[in-house]
Amino acid sequence: MAEARVNSHGAAGPGRGRAPRRGRLAWLDPRRVNWLRLLLVASPVAIGLRFADAPAIWLFAASALAIIPLAGLMGESTEQLAHRLGPGVGGLLNATFGNAAELIIALFALFKGYDEVVKASLTGSIIGNVLLVLGASMLAGGLKYRSQHFNQTAAGVGATMLVLAAFGLLIPAIFHELPEVSRADVELEHELSVGVSLLLMATYLGHLVFSLVTHKDLFNPKGKEPDLSEGPPWSSRKAIAVLLAATLAVAWMSEILVGAVERASDTMGMNHVFVGVVLVAIVGNAAEHSTAVLVALKNQMDLAVGIAVGSGLQIALFVAPVLVFASYLRAEPMDLRFTTLEIVAVILAVLTARMVAEDGESNWLEGLMLLMVYGILGLAFFFLPDLARRGGRKDAEGPPPAASAAESPGHAPAAEPRRAPAPG
Repeated sequence: MAEARVNSHGAAGPGRGRAPRRGRLAWLDPRRVNWLRLLLVASPVAIGLRFADAPAIWLFAASALAIIPLAGLMGESTEQLAHRLGPGVGGLLNATFGNAAELIIALFALFKGYDEVVKASLTGSIIGNVLLVLGASMLAGGLKYRSQHFNQTAAGVGATMLVLAAFGLLIPAIFHELPEVSRADVELEHELSVGVSLLLMATYLGHLVFSLVTHKDLFNPKGKEPDLSEGPPWSSRKAIAVLLAATLAVAWMSEILVGAVERASDTMGMNHVFVGVVLVAIVGNAAEHSTAVLVALKNQMDLAVGIAVGSGLQIALFVAPVLVFASYLRAEPMDLRFTTLEIVAVILAVLTARMVAEDGESNWLEGLMLLMVYGILGLAFFFLPDLARRGGRKDAEGPPPAASAAESPGHAPAAEPRRAPAPG
């Protein structure tokens, strides 16, 4: 049975021809290499360092090392569940529990008043999933297989919904720039953000019904059994227990790592938007990244694409609205108004992913192109001036300097316009 399952996923040739190739790549899989499990000791080390107020660099190193085996455990438990439920539901489960770390980190930042970091992390999670995770999966799988295939309809539906979600995030920014809207209309912007959040969440619920009820055959194709890891299969109870425990641990380690990264970024002079878009997003999506690459190496591109696109959908359609609603538990609610660069990055990312998903086939060059787009956007955020250190966003910095320049030395005050004499 095991040999037949392996042969059903191979390109050609008998099962004994596949065994050496699997052995050469086994060291890449943290779920098969037992020595990587030793890194689990980094979790209590990171907790101890945090309570001891250790330097940020040590907190960063310990928590980053701890996330590696924990992400592997999440991937293994998700794959076991995907074996029983199908790749569509498996990808949804992995995206759900992988985004739990991102949601918890964003909630911590939200109630500390770091709205700029929260919005940047949402942007980074979306572009990170559809460009970095999907690109790395296609590149890794394409280096092993000449070409890989996935469900064109399912991937196209997810990518199209990402485009619609990007336009939903664009509307609050356009509304803010309308000439009819002034700074006194901040309540209108908050109400618009709540309305958009409700519609985004309703769209996400519709996507769940589409993928799990009415068109579940597109996301759970019959006769396609995932290639499980070596060893006996887990029970559903064990897989769920390991998934929940690993998710909680990943969330805790990610929160410690992000706190260390933020202090280190201030020391090194990194802007907070770059920290949120790149560093925080990569940390929060470590589970999806590792699992998507590993299943792509097994030629399970349906699950890899489902993880990347599904996770991006959950960030845009579920996590972002939840954060908007949660912000009403504090004094000042958060809106969905993103910066121009954040919006442009999201739109370019989802349009690029939509074009890649059109043909239902991938290769290493397409993965490389997605990674290049992610790298270009990352450079733009890296060189972005840090407006937070100048007193906030552009529109929150007060009147432009020209307003006070008229009273500065060397400038004559503006003459008051003459009034026309009243008719006699």
